[in-house]
Amino acid sequence: MAAHTPASSPPPGPFDGAPARPPQDNVPAPPPAPAAPPESAELPDGYTPTARDLPVIGAGRTDTLIDQPAVHLLPAPESEGEATAGPGPLYVVGDVHGYYDELRAALTAEGLIDADGSWAAGNARLWFLGDFTDRGPDGIGVIDLVMQLSAEAAAAGGYCKALMGNHELLLLGAKRFGDTPVQSGAGTASFQAAWLLNGGQKTDMDRLEDHHLQWMARLDAVTEEDGHLLVHSDTTAYLEYGDSIEGVNDTVHDVLTRSDADEVWDLFRKFTKRFAFRDDSGAEAARRLLDTYGGTRVVHGHSPIPYLLGEVGTEDSDGEQVAVEGPHVYADGLAIAMDGGVTMAGKLLVTQLPLAP
Repeated sequence: MAAHTPASSPPPGPFDGAPARPPQDNVPAPPPAPAAPPESAELPDGYTPTARDLPVIGAGRTDTLIDQPAVHLLPAPESEGEATAGPGPLYVVGDVHGYYDELRAALTAEGLIDADGSWAAGNARLWFLGDFTDRGPDGIGVIDLVMQLSAEAAAAGGYCKALMGNHELLLLGAKRFGDTPVQSGAGTASFQAAWLLNGGQKTDMDRLEDHHLQWMARLDAVTEEDGHLLVHSDTTAYLEYGDSIEGVNDTVHDVLTRSDADEVWDLFRKFTKRFAFRDDSGAEAARRLLDTYGGTRVVHGHSPIPYLLGEVGTEDSDGEQVAVEGPHVYADGLAIAMDGGVTMAGKLLVTQLPLAP
């Protein structure tokens, strides 16, 4: 397989104030953070977007929904005996945010891919919890790798699948709606402004193709595997979209198909909420999701583990390197956090479930 050529380091662009990850050997460093955006109106209660403030904008264009059919990657025929081998081990991956080299290193360390970046795990099952782009240097390379592994895993009798994160919604919105005004709790905003403030990379937008957009728009929001309820965000907002896994996923897909800017913005806004399982009522919130959708533990990304541990207060903190050894189990053991804070000099987590006692 041809070696992946990562995008060149993107020019400096607006970030949301997340501390820059220190550069490593052969890893392009993300652009520096800009000055803080101007103060805006107070956000509504419970609204916790990655970027706290969004600029007020004027009227703008409305990009149309892409109508081209999705590009389907067809798996090769199964080898003899693979179809009856049964499900393999289950792995989950936390937020990647464009850190392509770190993703390859983490997948290789778990034996899921080989040195060439090809699937090497037979009938293993691999779930990504969303947030493939923004902040890091090569979000499109990350999406391409996940799509490639999806086909290769299926051919080997396993699978590689992915969930919808709030940054997928953000990138879709920035491409479809640009600077079209939307009503937010902070006043009038736009997907384009929010995307830039949340670490949107021009190199990703320039390389974004129709099949990437179609793939992102078809991602599910919720799934359940072996008693693990997999979601991107540590929020109970999923309950607003359906009382079953199928219902939530259908509703999210319907919203994206209708392509109404305000409706997609509201979906993005709710998917940015966080910390539902962190405080004294966290176990009760986790049980609400589990009682509705099934499973015995919620597994999520979105909120970096250093936040949940109180080691870093916000994404606007002057972050030092934070030691993250693995997933964080909390809320009376009902929640597992998988965002190791790779954008904050943490760790990109790839973990086999269930966790060892």
